Amino acid sequence: MNNRTALVTGANKGIGKDIARLLAAEGFLVYVGSRDAGRGQRAVEEIGEGARPLVLDVTNPDGIAAAARRVDRLDVLVNNAGISPSLAPPTETGADEFRRTYETNVFGVVAVTNAFLPALRRSPHPRIVNVSSGTGSLTWSTSPNPQFATGSGGAAAYRSSKAALNALTVLYAQTLAEEGFKINALAPGLRATDLNPRAAAAGGDPAEAAQGAVRLALLPDDGPTGEFFSWDGTPVPW
Repeated sequence: MNNRTALVTGANKGIGKDIARLLAAEGFLVYVGSRDAGRGQRAVEEIGEGARPLVLDVTNPDGIAAAARRVDRLDVLVNNAGISPSLAPPTETGADEFRRTYETNVFGVVAVTNAFLPALRRSPHPRIVNVSSGTGSLTWSTSPNPQFATGSGGAAAYRSSKAALNALTVLYAQTLAEEGFKINALAPGLRATDLNPRAAAAGGDPAEAAQGAVRLALLPDDGPTGEFFSWDGTPVPW
């Protein structure tokens, strides 16, 4: 159990760094994915034993391929990297902002997942966790939950990208189910990160959300797949 390997994208800060830290504490060798080598190295030094730097820009195909060549076997992939350029509604959001957001939050997940599939297939218990958002729930967007009351059409690029990520989670889970993969989406809740101004002003602890991601990363073979969970393990409606 001590030779388990994980990769967390966008792991040099915020929720991603806490996910990497908790997985390292579980005995994983954790690749800390970061666009910037220096920031990634600093995160590795802060996490400590078990952490390894991996330069990985999820929007750079050549960089993704180079990173994948460094990893022979992978037990857990956490697609955490994400951006939220603005909180604007669709009427005030240009197509370029949608493209840039989807490039990281959707296309980047596809590119990284597909590149690391050979390594994941070498694991006896492959797990993929896609860090989504409760704001990507169409159910909550149209019939707001008490914990989530946006309803204004704001953050259109980000929220729609997370809805698309949720769909991808289902499709990957269906495609890879017979190979033993467990692939789920996580709604981490509003956390004090630099994702956007609303998150920066929040009081939520990123480490609490990270615990939810690690729970999905450690699912037993009879655990769920193709589902959407809140950080506390509660199912989230699509």
